[in-house]
Amino acid sequence: MPTAAETLFWLSVALIVYTYAGYPVLLAWLTRPAKQPDEDICYPHLDVLIAAYNEEASIEAKLINTRALAYPSDRLTITVITDGSTDRTPDLVREHAGASVRLLHRPERQGKAAALARALPYLHGEALLFTDANCSLAPDAARLLVRHLSDLRVGAVSGIKRIRGTESGAERESLYWRYEGWLKDLDGRFGSVMGAPGEIWLARRQAYRPPPEDIILEDLYTSMDIVARGWRMCYEPGAVSSEEAAPSLQAEWERRSRNAAGGLQCIFRLRQVWHGGARTVFQFLSHRVLRWTMAPAAFALLPVWTAWLLPSPLYLAFLLLEGAFALAALAGYVLARNGRSTGWLALPLQVALLNGAALAGAARLIRGRQTVLWAKVRD
Repeated sequence: MPTAAETLFWLSVALIVYTYAGYPVLLAWLTRPAKQPDEDICYPHLDVLIAAYNEEASIEAKLINTRALAYPSDRLTITVITDGSTDRTPDLVREHAGASVRLLHRPERQGKAAALARALPYLHGEALLFTDANCSLAPDAARLLVRHLSDLRVGAVSGIKRIRGTESGAERESLYWRYEGWLKDLDGRFGSVMGAPGEIWLARRQAYRPPPEDIILEDLYTSMDIVARGWRMCYEPGAVSSEEAAPSLQAEWERRSRNAAGGLQCIFRLRQVWHGGARTVFQFLSHRVLRWTMAPAAFALLPVWTAWLLPSPLYLAFLLLEGAFALAALAGYVLARNGRSTGWLALPLQVALLNGAALAGAARLIRGRQTVLWAKVRD
């Protein structure tokens, strides 16, 4: 009979392997490539929503990029919500305001969820395209997203985020987003995508409900709420949003910790998901719940269980492997801190960042220290 330490060790290994490799491999085995929607598009009126807080450095380029989308201009309206901005963001939007560009501004800042909820009564389009102020959309992104709405079962469509540049930060983050894109594709084939990136996603107006104003990750909450109520969310790999990498490791850590806190909050608050059917529950548990709860705990405790089983040669070998992984992540960290290419060390560094930030985010949420307001971190 295995001892308690052996049981805990192998359970931790199984959780880690399943979360990051077993689940996607299982979906790849169970599914086939998704059928592409028809190219014959009936263009609905599209409302593009941009929540912008102190984005004077990027908002004009964002408006130019959005107005250049390959979509009928008379069927596209851009709404920019600048609540709480203390720089020139509202003034710059006013300079572009007109028939297709609308500004909504309040001096009070209450967070992105509150801003989007306030904008909803002003929107009359059949579809809503959510995007951020600091990213640019591929010219055909809106058209590629909208074509999925020809399937009346589809309530939302997720695009994909890409990182620009060849520097160390872009190298690290690109690795994560390529993996996340693979997972979205597999999730979409099997049932529904388990959450959309705030940089680029589309909702059918009929399916969309604004989130509670205290939700940290409003994109995850609202997109999963659509799935929980019986709609499908599919994935469009051609709809690309691109942006610069985080300016520093500190900024990347801050963003991942905030996302982890928001993800855990959604797990507790999205009670409707647990009534969304067996397939949705299975996917949400595998893709979201394990990643933000059990897998980070398993990573943190695995060396403890391993040390407990010494001096067994088998577990000594595992402990040496764990030490080598930790040293590789540390080496990647040192290289990244000095702005140098991390090469293959980007993988252990990203795994360490992802799981460390998940634990930090959980601590923030439990202690009530994670606000809905996004704090920008500069280099």
